[in-house]
Amino acid sequence: MDNRTTSNVLTVAGFASILASIAIWFTTGGKGSGDERAHGERFGIFVGLWAPTFFVLANKYNELAAKDEE
Repeated sequence: MDNRTTSNVLTVAGFASILASIAIWFTTGGKGSGDERAHGERFGIFVGLWAPTFFVLANKYNELAAKDEE
C-alpha cells in the first residue's frame, strides 16, 4: 500500500473513531445505571482518544507521499 492510500485510510479511521465514540456513548453510556453507565462513558472516551493518533499518522504519511511525488 502506498503512502497516499495509507494516509487516506488513517483519515477515515480517525473519523470512524469519532463516530464510534459517539455511538458507544449513546448505546452503552447513555442508558443503564451506576457502574454500567460509567463503563460505557469511559469506553466511549477511550475510543474517541484514538482519533488524534490516526490524524497525526495520516498527516505524516501524507507528508511522505508529497516527498515521494517530488
